[in-house]
Amino acid sequence: MLDVPLLIGGQSCPARDGRTFERCNPVTGKVVSRVAAATLEDADAAVAAAQAAFPGWAAMLPGERRARLLEAAAQLQARSGEFIAAAGETGAMANWYGFNVQLAADMLREAASMTTQITGDVIPSNVPGNFAMALRQPCGVVLGIAPWNAPVILATRAIAMPLACGNTVVLKASELSPAVHRLIGQVLQDAGLGDGVVNVISNAPADAPAIVKRLIANPAVRRVNFTGSTHVGRIVGELSARYLKPALLELGGKAPFLVLDDADLDAAVEAAAFGAYFNQGQICLSTERLIVDHKVADTFVARLTAKIKTLRAGNPDDSESVLGSLVDVGAGTRIKGLIDDAVARGATLVIGGQLQGSILQPTLLDGVTDAMRLYREESFGPVAVVLRGDGDEALLRLANDSDFGLSAAIFSRDTSRALALAQRVESGICHINGPTVHDEAQMPFGGVKSSGYGSFGGKASIEQFTQLRWVTLQNGPRHYPI
Repeated sequence: MLDVPLLIGGQSCPARDGRTFERCNPVTGKVVSRVAAATLEDADAAVAAAQAAFPGWAAMLPGERRARLLEAAAQLQARSGEFIAAAGETGAMANWYGFNVQLAADMLREAASMTTQITGDVIPSNVPGNFAMALRQPCGVVLGIAPWNAPVILATRAIAMPLACGNTVVLKASELSPAVHRLIGQVLQDAGLGDGVVNVISNAPADAPAIVKRLIANPAVRRVNFTGSTHVGRIVGELSARYLKPALLELGGKAPFLVLDDADLDAAVEAAAFGAYFNQGQICLSTERLIVDHKVADTFVARLTAKIKTLRAGNPDDSESVLGSLVDVGAGTRIKGLIDDAVARGATLVIGGQLQGSILQPTLLDGVTDAMRLYREESFGPVAVVLRGDGDEALLRLANDSDFGLSAAIFSRDTSRALALAQRVESGICHINGPTVHDEAQMPFGGVKSSGYGSFGGKASIEQFTQLRWVTLQNGPRHYPI
């Protein structure tokens, strides 16, 4: 069992009132981590520590910030085993956590490269002798709120570019992966970023609304970023607007995967299976809607079914398991309800659907219609549905018939045809002949519609985590009308 303290001002500390909560393995029920349950005063202290550290970190030369972030990337990768050892918090497979560490380290390296790319402009002025500049400067304290499903990637993403831009951060850990999020803070502390530059707060699940409101309301917090469900994202967005804090929101998804009549079906099947079932479909980018041309639909479904038969879900400690557990038993019950509703309304359960505790076998349904909850609701589980259409325009209408717009994919041998469609798909991300699950540190990452607004990743993040200022220098006399 892991003991998980708070990280405030460079110090490991318990909650002020000594309270803790426990996180259990969803498969075995055993306690994985005992976690400090922060009070409102602890939240205030974390922000105060970040605020105190801000002047020094913001004034640090970009080359030195870069060096410290690169050291953090190296230490993160070197401690991969510690992160994998904490995978029991979510029931994920070791290979998923290993992938998380690799991409998170890349995010830190990419952020390090950005420290010298925060540039401004010289703007011609109509005032004689006036030298006008647009400068990007650090904002102050940035609040990052990260989820559990890709815990190393998404928590690192929440803080890496804010740090590169000269801000200090408070990371509010997920109640479902607190040990992993706290370990990220410790890695950054051990890498020598400095006391208070990164602070990590964990809270009991029941306390989350009050803690989040307290953090957002704090005057020292100047920017907010949140990755998680659309439901909670709306709350965070509303709170941020109430306190006039710009927010970057990366929310839910229900990614469409278009298979045109000329697609390489073998390639499409491999990408669809990976996109729909990797990490049990618990990825915001996961493929949920397989939108297939009638001409190839039967063949595609048959080949995908054969592939799914090779993807056994089970205890991650079982060597025969290809897929692991859902995050908890409740997730399984919720997803099974969506499957049962679809079947009761006429959908065909092609394969899967067996639920045992938190283990749900990968599931494929055909004949899904808009009368079924699965047509619109995000399953966030190992479930994909087949929607059939005649021709590209019909497939496009089905793809865009969703409240969500994060990731999408199109498979076609005619890349010009696919590119023309990609420009009309309502999503922040679209991959041609590749899976919907694809992320790279330097790429602009964000969605549209109910999938949120703003972009993480590389240069796109600079706008989110800096303040644009107009600064002038008057050379010589200036004429005034009075």
